[in-house]
Amino acid sequence: KSVQRNTVSNLAMVNKLENPPHDMFDVVIIGGAMIGSSVAWFLSHNDDFDGRILVVERDPTYEKSSTAHTNSCMRQQFSSELNIRISQFAADFVRDFRDYMGGDPAVPDLHVHHFGYMYLADNETFASRLKQSHAIQAACGAGTRLMSPGEISAAYPFYQLDDIVLGSHNIVDEGYFDGATMFDWWRRKARQKNVCYIANEVVGIGIDAGRVTYITLASGSVIRTGIVINAAGPRAAGVAQLAGLEIPVEPRPRYTFVFDAADPPDRAVPLTIDPSGVHFRTDGHYFMAGCPPDDDGPVDCDDFTMDHSLWEEKAWPAVANRVPAFERARLVNSWVGHYAYNRLDQNAVVGPHPDLPNFIFVNGFSGHGFQQSPAMGRGISELVAYGEFRSLDLTPLGMERIIANRPLVELAII
Repeated sequence: KSVQRNTVSNLAMVNKLENPPHDMFDVVIIGGAMIGSSVAWFLSHNDDFDGRILVVERDPTYEKSSTAHTNSCMRQQFSSELNIRISQFAADFVRDFRDYMGGDPAVPDLHVHHFGYMYLADNETFASRLKQSHAIQAACGAGTRLMSPGEISAAYPFYQLDDIVLGSHNIVDEGYFDGATMFDWWRRKARQKNVCYIANEVVGIGIDAGRVTYITLASGSVIRTGIVINAAGPRAAGVAQLAGLEIPVEPRPRYTFVFDAADPPDRAVPLTIDPSGVHFRTDGHYFMAGCPPDDDGPVDCDDFTMDHSLWEEKAWPAVANRVPAFERARLVNSWVGHYAYNRLDQNAVVGPHPDLPNFIFVNGFSGHGFQQSPAMGRGISELVAYGEFRSLDLTPLGMERIIANRPLVELAII
């Protein structure tokens, strides 16, 4: 007997809901932002898949998506080999973007600023973690360099380092990249391959004999499908609940501040992870700082309330302490976005649910979604087309560890 699980939609994102041109799609992707569009592009360009793909996006402006609020950085300074390999593919994909897009001369080169990440340790415990992670990164071929305070000061004399015992820095394939352009071209090229994007919301998922068989849209349309992919970002838990499943992913606010300085440093400032928990970097002619709130808990998916006190009381004091040139700073912009935060271990959840094998998760990136999106799109494409990961084994990120409450430890979380 078929069962449909529903929730009441509070859909208010578009004036007109769009219905797809067909009532059956081989794959339905719920969420069309960075992750969903990566999956759509990779799957539509997989020579071994020729099925119909539907992308259902509740807000085609992406105004409230994590994609719209990203700082668009990438790094290889992780403590697990898998996360390093995921980011190394992203670096390769960004570097050779036009080639990956089929050599189309209309596709632009992606701008990359390799200022790198600079982790600063103010105690021996954290320094030991940096050394441990460095060994793993080096084994993977990453260009990470451990630096003494004297070496940091010689390369970046603008830092105040009285309390710092060690730094970890990498200027090879680390820094800012133009993720917005990548996102735009993924959508364009997916549509050229007949991927159907609609402005609508999935409000029900039908299940029969342990498999998803259809979805129901807010417009009332019922769409039969063979596979559903949850790419709903901070709304992932709500989508999972439509299928009677649980996932420990929730929206958590992260605050970004753009500022200028009266007497700025004479060179690019790496993305600096300060021991205070504040991070900052060069941002064109300005500078950018970010931090979580002191009370770091979940918020409503539609709650983007800005806490202006965080700049005055947390972010600015930290950046001015670390870079004295920032004592004379002027805030020029600020915003709040949401991490799709995995409460268990802040790592992605990727793959099918063991009790519902044609419901696939690609969720919980906890701030790493942009840099991990190429590997995720490629991996989910392989999973759909071949029933397995082929290029890079993503099974350690699977739902099984969530069910078993077995965290996949990653020490380098920002």
